[in-house]
Amino acid sequence: MKNVADLLKSKPTRMVSVKPEDSVLAAIKIMAREDIGAAIVMSGDRLAGIFSERDYARKIILKGRSSENTRVEEIMTANVVCVSPRAKSRDCMALMSEKNIRHLPVVEEGRVIGMVSIRDIVSDIIADQDFTISQLESYISGQ
Repeated sequence: MKNVADLLKSKPTRMVSVKPEDSVLAAIKIMAREDIGAAIVMSGDRLAGIFSERDYARKIILKGRSSENTRVEEIMTANVVCVSPRAKSRDCMALMSEKNIRHLPVVEEGRVIGMVSIRDIVSDIIADQDFTISQLESYISGQ
């Protein structure tokens, strides 16, 4: 099983972020262009929050607010749950399940170095289980 640092190495190197003062519409356009479900919100080099499609759906669409006239900081999740690059996939899965979240910014020495999603974590856990099954099958068959 990989740790978060290994997962980040296998992902594209780009880290998509938006600013707190950006309009929600601008942030959604960036997320659509990058084909992602959440973006890190950065105020300079400081992690300010996370903005997700879930935030958009629940805090803009369902409340009839204007995405052009609402700033990201008004609806982002400010209390962000983060992980270290040394965290293991299983620990991330447990944390995501407990907190009911789908994205985890990765922070090292106070600096955001990337983000992992539930998809990244599930893929790693499945790959690890497939490897274990393969090894057990080889052992049982004597190969």
